[in-house]
Amino acid sequence: MVGMSHSQWGRIERGELRQVSVDQLARAGTAVGLRIWSRFYPDGDRIRDAAHARLLERLRACVAPPLQWRSEVPLPDDSDRAWDSVIVPSDVLVGVEAETRITDGQATWRRAQLKRADDPRITHMILLVADTKNNRRVLALIREALRDELPLDTRHVLRALRAGRSPGASGIVIL
Repeated sequence: MVGMSHSQWGRIERGELRQVSVDQLARAGTAVGLRIWSRFYPDGDRIRDAAHARLLERLRACVAPPLQWRSEVPLPDDSDRAWDSVIVPSDVLVGVEAETRITDGQATWRRAQLKRADDPRITHMILLVADTKNNRRVLALIREALRDELPLDTRHVLRALRAGRSPGASGIVIL
């Protein structure tokens, strides 16, 4: 390998080095046909789901009385699953599932559908999606396939919630 001895490569491969440079990792990966990819993450006690919490807060701000907002509502099946929130009008329960970054539209929809199927209390569902370029691209690809199950769009859902009433059906909200 260019720029790195066989013994150095061996120490990297065996995990014997306490510190390895990005350059060394890139060279080692290249030698076996891989590319390095890295990402920065917040350090310390910062809330890991802060973007998720902000997204939910944006929707909560649109919910007018007499509607009530409940956070982290457990499913009745004794699992560890919960709705991100539930909006409580007088006659129905509206489950809210929030997604900050959709990487697989079908998997996102499947998870939400399973949750809805396991909670007979929920009449309607809102798939709340962060307004990002990636999410809009994914939704553009799958929106019509979800139209029967999630017929309402952002404008209709928000108009109802701001008026203090149920949206009347399930939908997708982009905020």
